[in-house]
Amino acid sequence: MYPSHFEYNPLYPNANDFKVVRKDDTSGMGVVCYKSFAKGDLIAVIAGEIITDIRQHSLQIKPGVHLYDVHFSGYFLHSCSPNVMLDMKNLRVYATRAITPGDHLLMDYAQTEDVLFKQFPCSCGSKQCRGWITGKKEQIDEENPLYREFLSIKEAVV
Repeated sequence: MYPSHFEYNPLYPNANDFKVVRKDDTSGMGVVCYKSFAKGDLIAVIAGEIITDIRQHSLQIKPGVHLYDVHFSGYFLHSCSPNVMLDMKNLRVYATRAITPGDHLLMDYAQTEDVLFKQFPCSCGSKQCRGWITGKKEQIDEENPLYREFLSIKEAVV
């Protein structure tokens, strides 16, 4: 999955085990798994460009340092009940529960990001759904038009 100019690593994800696909119009692109993993299994080692700015598909390694991976981990979809956990110190991805062929790889964006590229309403559907996605150290942007729309829909349902 990574381009040939990346140094070879047998633990990098490969096209036999994963594919980046469009899930739907709401979620966008995501990574589908074609292999089974048990809870705790190492799924892959990740790589990419090290950058100092936040981008849509970047993952925070530490404050002010991000991994920009537009080939694999940058396309993990968000879930408030994720099936993967990222070890950003060692650039590794682990299964947090059993993953079966056909499953999308799902991470909690607040696990790695202090501040998101942009906040958005969550549509993960899990029982633990927080409804609105932020980084772990940021407040909800109440001026965001999408947040206002989210609140009006939430109030209409209640």
